[in-house]
Amino acid sequence: MSKQATPDEDADPEPGTDAEQATEAAAEQATGADAEADYTPATTGAESVVHALENAGIEAAFGVQGGAIMPVYDALYHSDIRHIVMAHEQGAAHAADAFGVVRNEPGVCLATSGPGATNLVTGIADANMDSDGMLALTGQVPSDMVGSDAFQETDTTGVTAPLTKHNYFADDPDSVGDTVGEALALADEGRPGPTLVDLPKDTTLADTDREPGPAEPPETTRPQYIADEANVAVAADAIESADRPLLLFGGGVIKADATEEARAFARDHEIPVVTTMPGIGSFPEDDDLCLSWAGMHGTGYANMAITHTDLLIAVGTRFDDRLTGGIDTFAPEAEVIHIDIDPAEISKNVHADYPLIGDAGTVLGQVDDAVDEAPDVDEWREQCQTWKAEYPMDYATPDDEPLKPQFVVEVLDEATADDTIVTTGVGQHQMWASQYWTYTEPRTWVSSHGLGTMGYGLPAAIGARIAAAADQEVVCIDGDGSFLMTIQSLSVAVREELDITVAVLNNEYIGMVRQWQDAFFEGRRMAAEYNWCPEFDMLAEAFGARGWRVDDYDEVTDTVEEALAYDGPSVIDFHIDPAENVYPMVASGGANGKFALTEDQL
Repeated sequence: MSKQATPDEDADPEPGTDAEQATEAAAEQATGADAEADYTPATTGAESVVHALENAGIEAAFGVQGGAIMPVYDALYHSDIRHIVMAHEQGAAHAADAFGVVRNEPGVCLATSGPGATNLVTGIADANMDSDGMLALTGQVPSDMVGSDAFQETDTTGVTAPLTKHNYFADDPDSVGDTVGEALALADEGRPGPTLVDLPKDTTLADTDREPGPAEPPETTRPQYIADEANVAVAADAIESADRPLLLFGGGVIKADATEEARAFARDHEIPVVTTMPGIGSFPEDDDLCLSWAGMHGTGYANMAITHTDLLIAVGTRFDDRLTGGIDTFAPEAEVIHIDIDPAEISKNVHADYPLIGDAGTVLGQVDDAVDEAPDVDEWREQCQTWKAEYPMDYATPDDEPLKPQFVVEVLDEATADDTIVTTGVGQHQMWASQYWTYTEPRTWVSSHGLGTMGYGLPAAIGARIAAAADQEVVCIDGDGSFLMTIQSLSVAVREELDITVAVLNNEYIGMVRQWQDAFFEGRRMAAEYNWCPEFDMLAEAFGARGWRVDDYDEVTDTVEEALAYDGPSVIDFHIDPAENVYPMVASGGANGKFALTEDQL
């Protein structure tokens, strides 16, 4: 990891200077005598960039080489940071994103100027929508050429300004390391998100004797962690007097590392729980209190609970449209307690009757302490169980119809451990993976939510595999359309000998588009049919991975076990029923309680 320690005497800066103090601060980041013995002071801006990453404990980075970023890569040559060369910059961003999700720290990606930087943009936008901490480092043409339309020049800071928490144009070799450290810290501060540092080539090539100090965010970005006590008191009173309280755990619970506090709060007060899709894993789905996730394709019982609750206790959610449907029909009988670290989310979409601004775990602890007597909700819990029985997540498997995708997901779930990490692309397969896999642990569901990025699954599986524990399995459940978008990442998995299992739910369609066309566009399947896709099992073998094709139920279990047992990347091409749709479904802008279970109910 880090190589920082006491520098050689010949390289010491002038005593008492800022440079000396920064060098000493960097040295204090070292972890042991060996690191101290190996320490080499930064002599260029590029080396200062790498030392900043090392100071912050960065262990891995994902990227693609190029002219303008080459000095940074040259500095990485001497670093213990593991660099994974990706096959496309978009894949680098998704891999860094997923690495950060699994580790609960910012992932790092690199690209060169121009097309390298713009190819990162989709991944940066994805991380921004899902509040995932990430740092992008981009090369740039020399400072004196900026604005001249030089070869591979792009206004990277201008392009990414709307998609980042903040971005930086680093034009000073003496401060570039501190800038990188600040960007890393900012990405993880408060509500996480992506940051970017644009690195002109003259900055990274220039000489410097400055060592970056510890990674710290700007003072002005310090969030509020503790909620106002008066607001906590009235929120606690509302909980005590509620007849039908419901907890809604969003992705912010996981990002705040507050799952233990969230679980304890629900169990202490025996309040039913629903999650958002990004919040999957925040509460165990095999717990009797859990109603799984709510929204457009959430469970019928979760949506019924939201429709009939009289007090919604929402933690770490931004109330996006895929959760709420029509705002005017969302939780129509409920007062709302909204706990969030970002004040901008309070009453942005759904009015908060009891706004509690602060860290999810901290504020839940405050509220827990303030609730003197848990509400009497035995009858409400029984009603939630009744809805579970009335709207089960089941499916038919007729002998005269092709393989059902739900069955495949359940077999994969049964064959793997509870801490298995699941990544997905976007589409029908994503919904089945979230509906029919039972998630019990945080950071085991890694997907694209707000941006809905097809192609996310495979590069995310690479990032997740690098981040995961050695004995943790990683399964990518993908669709044929999503898989084809970033399939070049399979070469990375083969080269790096990564043990990941890819299950392609292949219906030869962009399935969700086809489903919407059938339901809302009178069956006009324009540009949705994908029967021109390659044979993915054979293509996997061509990449150097193992490949299987499965068409029948009796092949599923044995093939899954064989693929999981293979020590390396494997791809199973499951040819599933092309007519299968995702239900329940709430029509866009509709009421959660009026979910459809069949197409004719839409």
